[in-house]
Amino acid sequence: MHNPSNLYHSLDALPASARGSLLAIGNFDGVHLGHQAVIKQAREHADTKGCPLGVMLFNPHPRQFFAPDAPPFRLTRLPTRARLLAGLGVDFTLALPFDANLANCPAPEFIDTILIKALGISGVSVGHDFHFGKDRQGTPDMLHQRGAEAGFEVFITPAVLQTDTRTPYSSSAIRQLLRDGDVRGAAALMGHSWSIEGSVTHGDKRGRTIGFATANMELGDYLQPAFGVYAVRAEILSGPLQGQVHDGVANLGQRPTVGGTAPRLETHLFDFDGDLYDHELSVALLEFIRPEQKFDGLDALKAQIAADSEAARAALSAQSAK
Repeated sequence: MHNPSNLYHSLDALPASARGSLLAIGNFDGVHLGHQAVIKQAREHADTKGCPLGVMLFNPHPRQFFAPDAPPFRLTRLPTRARLLAGLGVDFTLALPFDANLANCPAPEFIDTILIKALGISGVSVGHDFHFGKDRQGTPDMLHQRGAEAGFEVFITPAVLQTDTRTPYSSSAIRQLLRDGDVRGAAALMGHSWSIEGSVTHGDKRGRTIGFATANMELGDYLQPAFGVYAVRAEILSGPLQGQVHDGVANLGQRPTVGGTAPRLETHLFDFDGDLYDHELSVALLEFIRPEQKFDGLDALKAQIAADSEAARAALSAQSAK
């Protein structure tokens, strides 16, 4: 996965220009509409102060650190988040390594050692429910108090509510929608379609024998959405075809007809003939067509893929017409 130039993985890697920034802290998984509102507000505060805007997030996610065997829940990988955040006006993203040292760092020490000494922040923007430090003892009130003493401003952002339901935008709600196969609902909360990014791996090349070559990608630490067939739009992120966008149909799941086990995404691009092996691909899931199922042999599978392709073309055409 290619790292954007504005993504840094340690305090030592940050350029000197990052000192004195206004720092928004959070995980921003999905960079959904609530996150976007928080970043917009932080950008305005940074502009008022005449300083850069940075985002600090933690990698791995603290929940992943404390429960490494829990099911994957990641909505967006780090490089994706950094690109989306840069598009919102963020000058740099710092992915602070979350390890035993950071997990055991008392909240006052986190403020003094990292925010004040290492980063020299001029301000910090956090959510109303932000907790940090050992045993999550750090609170927005603690930041306010220390900020008044040390000379940095603290901006507390309330929950951003959806206009219709008045419930907060949340990554958890988006995860549940994806598990239910409601990719349209997830996109409505994110403000953009949910995508899976990764390298195209060498599969068993069975697809090309039945006339439907596929680009295969492992899910890795991505959330596992509802298994099934989706209408998709794929962007090629690397190689000589970089920047090309193609519509297609994809099966996400364990491929029971051919005895698959590990879940993966198999994407057939319409009207495309090219080599994508080892290239980076971003596949946006736009419409759920049907659940994954097992077929009696390759002929039945081939007929179903043809029908799925027609359904996907129709769904994508209908979306484009809106």
